[in-house]
Amino acid sequence: MPPKLEQAFTFRLFENSSDTLPLGPNKGGALRFVYPFNSGFLKGSGIDAKMVNGGSDLFTLDPATGMGYTNVRVSFKSVDAQTGKSDGVFVMTYQGVVKVDEKLQLALSGSPEAKTTSSEDHYCVANVAFEVSEERHKWMEQTLFVGHGHAYVPGDGSAAAEYEAFEPLDLKKLQQPIGELDNHLTLRSYIVGHEVSEADLDVWKALRGNRVAFGYIKGGALVNLWRWFNFIAETEDPTIEQSNKPTKEAADEGASYDIGLQGTENGVVTRFPPEPSGYLHIGHAKAALLNDYFAHKKYNGKMILRFDDTNPSKEKEEFQDAIVEDCKLLGVKPDQVTYTSDYFQDLYDRSVQMIKDGHAYADDTPQEQMRDEREKRIESSHRNAPVEDSLAHFEEMKKGTKEGVKWAIRAKIDMSSNNGAMRDPVIYRCNPEPHHRTGSTWKIYPTYDFACPVVDSVEGITHALRTTEYNDRDPQYQWFIKVLNLRGVYNWNFSRMNFIRTLLSKRKLTKLVDAGIVWGWDDPRMATVRGIRRRGMTIPALQEFILKQGPSKNINTMDWTTFWATNKKYIDPVAGRYTAVVKADYVKCIVTGAPEAPQTEEKDLHAKNAELGKKKVVYSKNVLLDQVDAQSFAEDEEITLMNWGNAIVRKKQYSPNPSNVAGTDQQTVTSLELELHLQGDVKKTSKKITWLSEDQELVPITLYDFDYLITKDKPDPEDKLEDILNHDTETKVEAVADCNVAALKEDDIVQFDRKGFFRIDRAFKHGESVVAFQIPTGKKM
Repeated sequence: MPPKLEQAFTFRLFENSSDTLPLGPNKGGALRFVYPFNSGFLKGSGIDAKMVNGGSDLFTLDPATGMGYTNVRVSFKSVDAQTGKSDGVFVMTYQGVVKVDEKLQLALSGSPEAKTTSSEDHYCVANVAFEVSEERHKWMEQTLFVGHGHAYVPGDGSAAAEYEAFEPLDLKKLQQPIGELDNHLTLRSYIVGHEVSEADLDVWKALRGNRVAFGYIKGGALVNLWRWFNFIAETEDPTIEQSNKPTKEAADEGASYDIGLQGTENGVVTRFPPEPSGYLHIGHAKAALLNDYFAHKKYNGKMILRFDDTNPSKEKEEFQDAIVEDCKLLGVKPDQVTYTSDYFQDLYDRSVQMIKDGHAYADDTPQEQMRDEREKRIESSHRNAPVEDSLAHFEEMKKGTKEGVKWAIRAKIDMSSNNGAMRDPVIYRCNPEPHHRTGSTWKIYPTYDFACPVVDSVEGITHALRTTEYNDRDPQYQWFIKVLNLRGVYNWNFSRMNFIRTLLSKRKLTKLVDAGIVWGWDDPRMATVRGIRRRGMTIPALQEFILKQGPSKNINTMDWTTFWATNKKYIDPVAGRYTAVVKADYVKCIVTGAPEAPQTEEKDLHAKNAELGKKKVVYSKNVLLDQVDAQSFAEDEEITLMNWGNAIVRKKQYSPNPSNVAGTDQQTVTSLELELHLQGDVKKTSKKITWLSEDQELVPITLYDFDYLITKDKPDPEDKLEDILNHDTETKVEAVADCNVAALKEDDIVQFDRKGFFRIDRAFKHGESVVAFQIPTGKKM
């Protein structure tokens, strides 16, 4: 029986068995299929949604046990009950287990004898999660639901998977399903299968994130669940506790990399295929590092860096060189660098053969019309044109004639498919613009969707690892492999890396650069590899953070706090400590009891790391303080001058006019008199103050801080860039720093006491100030 929880919603997904795509067995002999969905709905309290853009189930069947494992991803568009208008789009994913028996097979067959089944017939259980776009649906994203399903047969020849999803709310309601899970794990090490899977990770995270459930499990009464929970925690706990760990250890201590890749016994070859049309961003960094990890560290295989240079209008050699440098910077060492353009002749020959075999055709339908027809599943008027006509048009395209540029070549797959990627995608376009490598040799270029499976197979790629946005294109990928009779390649998709208020669209990043909104691709506000590195992210921290995320398929939008907190672990132990005072309205102080003549002492650059060396600290009676500190003092108050000792405020003078320099309406402090009290207890003062002696070569410095480039946490695809741009993203403060700062070099990372960590962007030159960028530490961004 379904657990007695509060029902949240019901969803139903209709499938067409005739559209089923077999993917072949995995290494354990289990059979794999892609079941497309052609329609569906989700209804519950306060929500009514219909399926859009198709969806599919990557279903694995173990013939030995009769157990099936679902892996579903579907998009929905919700409708406001009052207005009837769309009020948001969300994505639902679920993974589950089901007993595949005769009742289920009959129900899904479309047979007249088929009948609706019940969840008790099959032990059909799934965990259900969401990614949402609207705040009103946020509760769905923050809850992991338990789904109990069955086969629904309406009697019209169709069949659907129907689930009731339940939301655990309190201990009393949690005890039954948790008890069932404990019983399920009595003779099992994992929830499904014989190794850690997405089901283990998702359930563990849901239980760990539920305070009530976690407390109940920690009681130890459910011995099987407690055993399993501790085992997963030892390898999957994302908490970061130590710094300076090698990359492999970072991965081992974070997310699971035991994802069950098929066919690894014969060797693993992965590829990272960026388009040379921009600089690598953090999303590319994840793809590069994961492909490198699986190839070189997990399986001791091979990785290829392949430039997908199939669009001469966007590509530049500058970007190509930058990508090579960025990969080197990330520690990604490809065994081979190749180019899709190396295979232009082969790709052309194969496309000609596809036309001759009836698998492709020429089409001059305008782009917008083609998009509309594909959405409405309307066949092109040229779809069944004679082969000779398509070959003739392809020849005109190859020559780059006025007539040729009007045409494109489309794969002839299935215009009635529920999967939009299967509705006759374009595989070749005409573009007379010279290519940065091949010049004017070619005037036709293959699309990524066509070139990728072909070149993957030809180059010996065994596993094509890419982000989940390609889920719907995996059947298309395998279709090309099949019709071209190519060596097989396994697909594995992982979630893309999303951050709040961050643009990762190369098109939009290019627009920011071209419009002069940012300084360039390495602007510290950009989420490019060079941008975040210029902001102060260290490469070991970046590697650790990305590998901790692992190859999970779960999609979420992260805050930047953990990202920068990871970096702080690396920089805090090795950043020398320096002092800077804000130049605007700084306060000159006379310190009685200080040396009449300036005295210089050598102090450790870092109190906890003597290996960093020494710095010069100048002591004298003439010192400078920040205005904001001086504003806070009361006469006769005892304060602590950092790295010196205690002092008592004896006299405080103001300007005659109020000022807001310190963010208040108080008068500006113009001078102070302090009396040293070195015998005072520094532990008893509440104010620890930074200061600078005037009697040294003070170094001018500009301190920068940055904000997000956009104002919206999760931009929608239809958002116009100009509508969500943040027009106030840069803050700079002129300051003076201690004499030691003159010796700092570009890229040095330091801490200015009480001001934060900074990366030196421009070193000191006489006549030019130092430029330093503040590094977020996880407390703010």
